[in-house]
Amino acid sequence: MDTSLEEPRETQQEEPLVARQQNGGVTTLTLNRPKQYNVLSSAMLAALQRALDDAANDVHTRVVVLAGQGRAFCAGHDLREMQAHSDARTGAAWQRALFEQCSRVMMTLAEMPQPVIAHVQGIATAAGCQLVAASDLAIAGRSAKFATSGINIGLFCSTPAVAVTRNVSAKHAADLLFTGRFIDADTAERWGLISRCVEDNALDAAVSEMATSIASKSAYAIRSGKALLRAQRSISLTEAYAFASTNMARDMQSDDAQLGIHAFLEKQSAPQWRDQ
Repeated sequence: MDTSLEEPRETQQEEPLVARQQNGGVTTLTLNRPKQYNVLSSAMLAALQRALDDAANDVHTRVVVLAGQGRAFCAGHDLREMQAHSDARTGAAWQRALFEQCSRVMMTLAEMPQPVIAHVQGIATAAGCQLVAASDLAIAGRSAKFATSGINIGLFCSTPAVAVTRNVSAKHAADLLFTGRFIDADTAERWGLISRCVEDNALDAAVSEMATSIASKSAYAIRSGKALLRAQRSISLTEAYAFASTNMARDMQSDDAQLGIHAFLEKQSAPQWRDQ
């Protein structure tokens, strides 16, 4: 019996699992199951993967905003679905496929050419916290809460740990992962899990301002910068500087760099970037 996950398509529903909105160079992808706290079921993960792939390949998208509809950003995996596939004979293979599917989503966030901003309200727990950590940037409302709470149900958050430990210190990561406790948005900002904490009623405006600001920059420079940030994390300091020097020398030859430098030296307004 084949226990691998299929790519489940959305059934006949009034609303998509992941809603997409385009505003200039900003594409907003919204997890759209608010009554279920936007849990990452296999169907939700498949829908999110498709939406991210589409955004990554869209030449008009400069920035991606990842949001959640309703009172929560994302409450992690769908525990009811996972429990329903816990059969001793076939469950392990299904579970492995689910976590591999989730890992593909997280890797896509890292590898897509556009920066991803997490727009966080309510709770972001377990794999929901992983989504926040896997995003390049994150802004949260002050009432938001974060946890890697699997330990509370006898399950260490192994896959969320990968992203979380790449954002916060080892001691803070261990605190989250071994206690399962919630931290507030102010603490998440201090620890480096999110970029910024704002008042709840200012969240939409803060995310929009950041996304619009980034989208106004050179698409070439944005793509180059994201690739550089990803690559230099996994190499030595010496290798990182060599890689970065090569990058900057190459990027200095781009049309956008030449336009931008000329505008700066001549005290002109920002140019119309050629790389659209």
